[in-house]
Amino acid sequence: MTITTDQTAARAGAPSARAFYITAWRWHFYAGLYVAPFLIMLAVTGLVMLWSSVLVGRDGEKYHSVTPAAETLAVSRQAEAALSAVPDGSLVQYIVPRTPEQAALFRVNAGDRSLMVAVDPYRGTVLGSWPRRDALYDLANTIHGTLMIGVVGDRLIEIAAGFGVVLIVTGLYLWWPREARRGAAAFAPQLSLKGRNLWKSLHQTVGIYVSVLLLAFLLSGLTWAGIWGERMTQAWSTFPAEKWDNVPLSDATHASMNHGGVKTVPWTLEQTPMPASGSDAGTPGIADGQPVDVDGVVALARASGFDGRFQLSYPSGDEGVWTIARDTMSNDSANPFSDRTLHVDRYSGKVLADVGFADYGVAGKAMAVGIALHEGDIGAWNVALNTVFCLSVVFLSASGIVMWWKRRPAGAARLVAPALPEKMALWKTGAIVMVAVSLLFPLTGAVLVGVLLLDLVLVRHVRPLKRAIS
Repeated sequence: MTITTDQTAARAGAPSARAFYITAWRWHFYAGLYVAPFLIMLAVTGLVMLWSSVLVGRDGEKYHSVTPAAETLAVSRQAEAALSAVPDGSLVQYIVPRTPEQAALFRVNAGDRSLMVAVDPYRGTVLGSWPRRDALYDLANTIHGTLMIGVVGDRLIEIAAGFGVVLIVTGLYLWWPREARRGAAAFAPQLSLKGRNLWKSLHQTVGIYVSVLLLAFLLSGLTWAGIWGERMTQAWSTFPAEKWDNVPLSDATHASMNHGGVKTVPWTLEQTPMPASGSDAGTPGIADGQPVDVDGVVALARASGFDGRFQLSYPSGDEGVWTIARDTMSNDSANPFSDRTLHVDRYSGKVLADVGFADYGVAGKAMAVGIALHEGDIGAWNVALNTVFCLSVVFLSASGIVMWWKRRPAGAARLVAPALPEKMALWKTGAIVMVAVSLLFPLTGAVLVGVLLLDLVLVRHVRPLKRAIS
């Protein structure tokens, strides 16, 4: 029988291809081992936040409903009612009702306490009060962002998100249709299979449909993280305050308007300095001679195009400004393209800054849309999509654990990682992916290099360790 050159090359390449597959599987296994618990946590807490927001609102604005009347009271009278419910309190924020049936909300600070007070906008009746950011949504948000252990938790989650990218890339490589599954068959589960093979088929099918959205969620989440987000991506994409024409700036940044781990300020503005009141700067806002108070600022907001719900922050300190904000991330609207932040001098009533979606840079625009999608803020379809997505992520993580368990020999007290190939040529594609991940996500890269060295130096040559893992 004559063997052609192509057949010889195919036979020579087969061992390398198998070694590459096993290597990808091994890295998929390692990444999944660390990432799976985090993905389950992120998906479950994400579901809690999503549905808490739908059912009661991020600030509890859906707790109380009102019967609409012909006219609403002046906001100043509503504010007085809210202030009367909190002795020695000071007004910090006013949240405009989204619908005629919703109550107006006021944030009132008293010492170390921060309370939300619901007021009937038609009758001025106080409907109730509760501690701000002390609900189920906020507990889930704290776990989601920091595991309730602060900076350490943030870093652990950032590492997991970076390894999540490795998980997606290696998973796609393992799924890629080969001889046994081609065309449409690769996109549907093989329900005729049994045991571990059925779990593997379901895992692969769900994974291929979820992968793109999972990558988008991981990247949008990473941009809030402490290293890759705040110190790299966000720092390079911060809205430049220099765009404001000769406006004095405060020492405080927009991030000072956030409360703890809950983000309410647009991502691209967080590190931008706040403008300061007390100069002749600005463009015409509240007419000369008119009082620069809450009623005047609300009227200016309406005249400036802020329809529906928006949030009004009161000035803080002598240089503080009135801030009018509409942000999809804060559930003010379902359209991220309408996001807008407007600052008003507390003394002159002039507009010091007016920043809309169109003013953001490319990264800022991507984040405005990405975070709104991430949080399920763009409508009922977004809530449904995110619900299915979170449940799929839980299934992927759980099915990965089931496949590992079924693969283990009965009673084996070993990790049972895929065997490390003894001899393998340099896998250029795999090396490029690892280098790219390490450069793009430095914190994950540092851990990745450490695990790689451990795998190649210790695991390969120390027999007891090799037996424990293999």
